[in-house]
Amino acid sequence: AALGIRVRPIAELDVVDDALIAGAAVVARGAGAQLDGRRRSAELARVLSELRRIKDAWEIAELRSAVANTIDGFVEVRREIPRAIERGGERWLQGTFDRHARTVGQAPGYATIVGSGAHAPILHWVRADGEIDPEALLLLDMGVENRSGYTADVTRTVPASGRFSDVQRQVHDLVERSHRAGLAAVQPGKPWADFHAASMEVLAQGLSDWGVLPVSVDEALSETGQQHRRFIVCGVGHHLGLDVHDCDASSYEAYLGGTIEPGMSLTVEPGLYFHAWDETIPPELRGIGVRLEDDLIVTETGTEVLSDGLPIDAAGIERWMAETA
Repeated sequence: AALGIRVRPIAELDVVDDALIAGAAVVARGAGAQLDGRRRSAELARVLSELRRIKDAWEIAELRSAVANTIDGFVEVRREIPRAIERGGERWLQGTFDRHARTVGQAPGYATIVGSGAHAPILHWVRADGEIDPEALLLLDMGVENRSGYTADVTRTVPASGRFSDVQRQVHDLVERSHRAGLAAVQPGKPWADFHAASMEVLAQGLSDWGVLPVSVDEALSETGQQHRRFIVCGVGHHLGLDVHDCDASSYEAYLGGTIEPGMSLTVEPGLYFHAWDETIPPELRGIGVRLEDDLIVTETGTEVLSDGLPIDAAGIERWMAETA
């Protein structure tokens, strides 16, 4: 009544045969019954996804705010690591961030990932029911969703003790080099696939240098090779916005086969995942998982890294751990 909008009973809803229906397949009561379980329109989903690829100034401000809130959440989690080691484990840290996200924003933008030790190589470890190993790496993939619905998506892998071991730093350094190559390849006018390829090339070369890659780097990077993908089982980035994987109903030509444009918001997130049970790799690598993820805005001349308030190099992470204790 306040807005002067006319409303009518659901029973009077008359859906024409060629209606474009948004959302998932409708099977619920009420409006669902009136829509008679009709599936959503793939064409509508595609158009809406592609319209969201370019963010305006207001949307970018919301993303910048969500990332700033997320960085504050990382600080809160870091301070609770000693408590989580003593009692509470991964779940305590997950709860710490989720409480922060619901206080400063609407909620976590996705199920908060907290993986210690052998859980870190599990790509989306959201169970968070393990202990915190004080000698192992701790993978934190977390994002605050603002009340506007725009979300951050940031990952850092930190040593629970505050200091990387030699082999932990070796893995982290390789992922960092891959991450920096990916960040540098995000440029307006370049193909979307370029930053993925740049990150993968560094990872494949590093694995070869360690003697872990069973074929040459060139063969691994070929379309019929991809042997290095055994240790990184996902892509290196995605659109970001109203959903953590925004614009995912876009056509191939507009997304994966498309071009990077000013106003796009995206993540870059290479990683290496060595499972504890994998007896085909050197024992010292088993149980180590490292991912680095930053949130970017594409500008007319390059990029703005919204999450650069968190360091990405091992020495910087150790300093951050000490300064935020």
